Amino acid sequence: MTKNESDKRIRRSGGRTARRMARGASQQEIQAYITRKIPPIDVLHNEAAELIEANADLVLNEIGIEFRDDQEVLNLLRDAGCDVDGTRVRFPKGLARKLASTAPSQFTQFARNPSKSVVIGGDKIVFAPVYGPPFIRGLDGERRYAEIDDFINMVKLVYMLPGLHHSGGTLCEPVDLPVTKRHLEMIYAHIRYSDKPFMGSVTAPSRAEDSVEMARLVFGDEFVKNNCVLVSLINANSPMTWDDTMLGALKVYARAGQACIVSPFILAGAMSPVSVAGTLTQILAEAMSGIALTQIINPGVPVIFGSFASSISMQTGAPTFGTPEPAKVLYGCAKLARRLGVPFRSGGSLTAAKSADAQAAYESAHTILPTVMGGVNFALHSAGWLEGGLVSDVAKLVLDADQLTMMGSLVSEIDISENGMALDAIKQVGPGQHFLGSEHTQSNFETAFWRSSIADNTTYEQWSSEGSQEAVSRARLRAKQMLDAYQAPEIDIAIDDELRAFIKKRKKALPDSDY
Repeated sequence: MTKNESDKRIRRSGGRTARRMARGASQQEIQAYITRKIPPIDVLHNEAAELIEANADLVLNEIGIEFRDDQEVLNLLRDAGCDVDGTRVRFPKGLARKLASTAPSQFTQFARNPSKSVVIGGDKIVFAPVYGPPFIRGLDGERRYAEIDDFINMVKLVYMLPGLHHSGGTLCEPVDLPVTKRHLEMIYAHIRYSDKPFMGSVTAPSRAEDSVEMARLVFGDEFVKNNCVLVSLINANSPMTWDDTMLGALKVYARAGQACIVSPFILAGAMSPVSVAGTLTQILAEAMSGIALTQIINPGVPVIFGSFASSISMQTGAPTFGTPEPAKVLYGCAKLARRLGVPFRSGGSLTAAKSADAQAAYESAHTILPTVMGGVNFALHSAGWLEGGLVSDVAKLVLDADQLTMMGSLVSEIDISENGMALDAIKQVGPGQHFLGSEHTQSNFETAFWRSSIADNTTYEQWSSEGSQEAVSRARLRAKQMLDAYQAPEIDIAIDDELRAFIKKRKKALPDSDY
């Protein structure tokens, strides 16, 4: 899609479809993020947490963490009191936790639209979409390599879906653009086609610098200097290793005052022990080492304790999702993050399924429910993830996002107000009657129960007469309708011109070779 074609599409009126989308959104309270009203599930008692923390300290002190190919980082860690032997860094007992203590327990990531800024930490939950797949299942349902037009469509859909609070980052990998330049168009798409908060590039330090510079063009130098406008994913090379690419990006964002998700990436049994407690120990050690580094670079900079942990099939070695053990790791890490005093990232709607079928639904449900109930603050991969993270699926994005709109109600308190107690209704109806015509039901029927915008609750006869559409077909149709109805959020023309000029300049300076 050319820029002119895109602009024409932006200006197109959605007509009846746009009004239908608006009515659907109005049925649900649109929130910038969710505030938990109930305590998180806690499966790790305090004595066990203390033991895991002590073991993580032992790992940091006796085994150490590899920090590879970055002499500056090694010097920073040595100056902070670590024992540096080549690229192996050992933290004296308690040092990593002490360094991490300057990180805030909660912070705000500001969006281009202030009403969509998100609070990350404490009792807040922020849902962000799928991140990283090279493949796409688009509107036609075909599996293929993703292109920039697919990326733009994903940004537009995420912008329109009320269940998603965050625009995310690499919604899919647009392979039709050079690796060296694609980050520019991806960041621009988040800025131009959405006004939700977004993530920066981490595939090279220079790309992180470009992300920060583009954010400065949007928000202003002084605002970016004093506020968080970017969150970026910094993955450990588990087990117990940091590489120069991730370290380089971490340094850029930390120095710019922007948040990093310091996130070990674990396939238990391959990249960590098979046991839950052993995996928790390793994750905590890895995360604390990265969090400590952010605070050495810039004390007080926002940081998120991240954990991506799945089990593997002991028969094939392939990752598995929706199983009990990763849920226990999530619950445990959430508690360890609370004890460390920093926000927590984990979970999502994860599946190894190859299509948005029953397996995808079961596995995603068994991942998103621990995410919500366990105390996750920033949930990446909350919608659209398929095939173990290899595929972004437009239909699953819509299906997952629909489920996310129910989560605010799930973590809310039971209403015990006069209306919630409903004694007048019970008195009015009395024994042996029904409540359908009562004043209480009539006054509450629009908001009494959560309603799916995708599920079919009609009779078999009506469903059959309307084409027997299954959920995936309905979701794909909904995505088409949404894109037809899409209208871009307003942006200052001068800012847009500055962004395009910056991108043109950077593209001219960068090589086309893919590395």
